[in-house]
Amino acid sequence: MKKIILTFLLSMVPIFELRGAIPVGVSMGVKWYYAVIICLIGNMIPVPFIFFFARKILEWGSDKPVIGGFFSWCLKKGHHGGEKLKEKAGKGMFWALLLFVGIPLPGTGAWTGTLAASLLDLDFKKSILAVSLGVVLAAIIITAATLLGVSAFSAIK
Repeated sequence: MKKIILTFLLSMVPIFELRGAIPVGVSMGVKWYYAVIICLIGNMIPVPFIFFFARKILEWGSDKPVIGGFFSWCLKKGHHGGEKLKEKAGKGMFWALLLFVGIPLPGTGAWTGTLAASLLDLDFKKSILAVSLGVVLAAIIITAATLLGVSAFSAIK
């Protein structure tokens, strides 16, 4: 049970998310299909909170003495990156957000995608759907890579 809880909690951590939690869970002995389900749920739990509160927290902290510089930088970076994405995506913003979250590259994922959607004032329901589908896509890619890696290591033994 400890391995399942750890896998679940790891999937909620920014940057790490399910991209790191699925391989860790599988390497600890959690069956891959349990790891995927647990990580999908864990990765999506923070999403509504990020959408509704992260922007407010960043705006609140942007003028504070110690954290202000970092919070302002996050807001600027988010706005700049979001506008760039919006410009390139045009009317395909749903698909751009889905692929941004779904293709497991550094700096992408549910946390970043949801924050970008919030900073761009995108529709909540469409954003959550795009992020959810992106998380499923990332889970498929990461699970395939993990199982391939496990098979390769087993073959070497």
